[in-house]
Amino acid sequence: MSAQARGAQLPGLDLLRAIAVLWTMQFHGFIVGGLGPNWRWLERYGWMGVDLFFVLSGFLIGGQLLRPLAKGVAPSLRDFYLKRVFRILPAFWAVLAVYLLWPGFREAPGMEPWWKFALFFVNLDINYAANAAFSHAWSLCVEEHFYLLFPALALLLARKPSAIKFWVVCLVVLLGGIALRTGVWLHDDATQPQRPWFVEDIYYPTWNRLDGLLSGVMLAAWQAYRPAAWARAAQHANRFALAGIAVLALAMWLFRDRVGLLGNSIGWPVLSLALALLVFAGAQTHGILGSRKLPGVAWIATISYSLYLVHKPVYALVQAHWGALLEGRGVLAWAAYGAVSLLAAALLHYMVERPGLRLRGRFL
Repeated sequence: MSAQARGAQLPGLDLLRAIAVLWTMQFHGFIVGGLGPNWRWLERYGWMGVDLFFVLSGFLIGGQLLRPLAKGVAPSLRDFYLKRVFRILPAFWAVLAVYLLWPGFREAPGMEPWWKFALFFVNLDINYAANAAFSHAWSLCVEEHFYLLFPALALLLARKPSAIKFWVVCLVVLLGGIALRTGVWLHDDATQPQRPWFVEDIYYPTWNRLDGLLSGVMLAAWQAYRPAAWARAAQHANRFALAGIAVLALAMWLFRDRVGLLGNSIGWPVLSLALALLVFAGAQTHGILGSRKLPGVAWIATISYSLYLVHKPVYALVQAHWGALLEGRGVLAWAAYGAVSLLAAALLHYMVERPGLRLRGRFL
């Protein structure tokens, strides 16, 4: 069963996926000068929506491989990669083509060469000050690197399963990320390179952004290898949700200076822990997050990938045509930018993304 199908059966995960994309959209309101002072409190931490996507991906995609491995069955890597190819590439290539063929579609004038996007390399080598258009593809690069490397690591560890080996790998990734980010921050803060070094050296590179994916994979491993313990913990889904909210508040405090050392050293694993607690609660069919389906949430979750791809250029297009009319309109402006983004995302989903998924079915 695909990660998307599993998520569709769990209203809590649909809710978290919808929150992730809408929260990210709030953050990217800076493209149009922000959506008014009443929304600044929400925009400030909206970048955390991407980290929520990472935890969800680690959990759902990691589970595709870990569940059969836990039963002693070798997963089909062919099926795994075909699922990823047809899930990710059609909509991504369509949006990339529009960016390349229609410069007016871009939210910023400069853009990195097409091949950096096609090879999912742009997050490792970008001149952000000059080429910020379609820069939100950085998170897709992180996801693609995860899809490429995680199966090999999972198969290697599964040859002789060991809880000790698993925890050693987790600690190496966790502590290595803290050490690497700290070292880069201290070096760049001391030398002050004349470029957006926080974005280019810390925020975008894959090796600095593994905490969320790691947390999701740890959840998937728990569910696959210790199902009885998972089921016992599931009875306390509300406690996990409340703990997640409390730890999220701590993470926000650590990131009160988003580009500061405190957040960018230990803040990422704390944030990932908070989001993992919420994902665990959302993965249950009862409790605060998973007990009921909210109207419209499942649909937003379904088109969330397309919505993530198009919302930034749509913001720029709406501002170019109706920005003067919407300026200072508060909730009205928020609704207008959001509604046009949802329309564009729906078109992309139904015209490109969904046909790609149907084509995938022929190969699987």
